[in-house]
Order: sequence, then structure tokens, then C-alpha cells
Amino acid sequence: MKKALLLGLVAMGLIHVSYGQSKKKKDREAIKQMCGCFEVTFNFTETFNYSKDSLYQPSKTKTDKGLEWAQLVTDENNKISIQHLLQVGSPDNPYIVKHWRQDWIFQNEDFYMYNGDNNWKFEHKPKSAVKKQWTQKVFQVDDSPRYEGSGSWVHVDGKSYWENTTDAPLPRREYTKRSDYNITVRGNRQEITAYGWLHDQDNKKVIRKPGEKDFVLAVEKGYNTYVRVPDSRCKGAADWWVKNEKKWEIVRNKWDKVYGRNTDLSLEKKVENKPLYKYLFSDKIEKEEEINEIIESFVKK
Repeated sequence: MKKALLLGLVAMGLIHVSYGQSKKKKDREAIKQMCGCFEVTFNFTETFNYSKDSLYQPSKTKTDKGLEWAQLVTDENNKISIQHLLQVGSPDNPYIVKHWRQDWIFQNEDFYMYNGDNNWKFEHKPKSAVKKQWTQKVFQVDDSPRYEGSGSWVHVDGKSYWENTTDAPLPRREYTKRSDYNITVRGNRQEITAYGWLHDQDNKKVIRKPGEKDFVLAVEKGYNTYVRVPDSRCKGAADWWVKNEKKWEIVRNKWDKVYGRNTDLSLEKKVENKPLYKYLFSDKIEKEEEINEIIESFVKK
């Protein structure tokens, strides 16, 4: 009798705990599959352009490779944080570069959406808009914001993937060479694969001006593969993180306070002719007071 009642409640949608837990568990397992040591191949190429300029020159096809360690920083029920580190040079004496970070937050309601010129608009979404979804928040090398978006992880036919389209700044490979557009509309797909994981992108290079309709200048394809290799190959990066994680925890905590203000955010590109990452990458900057003061100096009042 109790079993019949339980099945009836499930059928009416009044009880769905067991399904929800198993789905969320699969989501978390998929996200954490992006941790470890990977040989990464970056591939980007323009596929179409819609410029009205007959002399328009598309960006050159970009291909690159690297060894990357993805360190699990936070592993909570509703939040998973992964810090990426590039390992360059000889395995015996490698050079480590702090790379991007991705945070995954379950049913996140607060967003910083990029709107050009180092500005992010704060948006609060209702619970109904993000139900059972995960937000991927991507951060720059100095833990300042980059882009973020929400979507559902999908587990079907042996595949696990997540998709979202969101506005973002120009990537580093572009903003040092291009000034003819100011927004990258990123179509992101993270898919867990047999070899590791895939970051598949369909991006639009957009010109955005106040009071005007967005103009799509060109379309770009990105195809970045993360092929899992033994963790021992990334020992240099893993050791570097152990030595430096306390400093970067201070940096993250300060940024969390900035984001917690829940208001539009505008950042200086340089202070005293230096970008933020150059201050924070310095071995001379270690104290919490110094770090907090430097980050705050980049936040426009």
C-alpha cells in the first residue's frame, strides 16, 4: 500500500527527489572529469564574414598546443571550482603560467553579463529560470570576470554535455590585433569524451553600439581538445599550486566581495600603466592588505 502511494506521488510529480539526486550526481561527475592533466590543442578559424569593407582581412587560422593541469579547488554540493595552469618547457624545470578558472554553480541566480569596454551588467534571475541548471563562470588569469552563462547538463546516448551562448570580451589572441569589433558572442559546448573533454565553440564577432542593433562582423569556429595524460606529467604545475594556493585564495576572496556587491561592474584596463595580472603575478605582492588594495584600485567607482 505504501509503495503504491509512493508511486502515485512520483507520477503526479509531487516527489522527484531520487531522480533529482541521480541527475545532479551525474552533472557533478561530468564537471569533475575536466580535472587532471591534459594535452590541449587549440584551434580557431573564421568561417564567414559579413563585412561591408571589400578590404576586410579575416583573422589567421590559429592552432596551438600545450600541457595543462586542471586543479580541483572547491568541491561542494552546489559549487565546483577548477583552476587551470599551463606547464611550459622541460619537465625537469618547467615554467608555470596561471591560466583561466572555471566555477560551476548549481541554480545560480546572480550574473555578471559582459557588455563591452570592460563593463559587466549585474543581472538577477528568478529561481524558475535556472532550475536544475549549472552556471559556468569563467575568470581571467587574475580572477577578474570574463564571461558566464547558465544551462543544463545533458546525459543521453552515452554522452554528457553542457551548452550555453553568452557575451564575452575579445580573446587575448584577438584584442591585441583587432579593434574592428567589441563583443564575442560565445556559443560554448563542453562535452566529456572518451579521451578527456572537448570545448566546442561557435562564436560571433559582433560590433555593438549604443542605440543600434548588433552587427555580426564574422563567425568563428573553435575546437579545443583536452586529451587526458598521466597526472605525473603535470607534477610541476601541481607542486606550484601547493606553494601558491594561499595567495590566490586571498585574491578569490577579495573578488567574491566585489561580486557580492551585486551591482554593475566596470574595471580599469591599467593602473599606473600596468594591467592587474602584472601586479598579482609579482612575487613581491603577497600580503592580504596589498592584494585587496590593488584589486580595489581597478574597480571604477
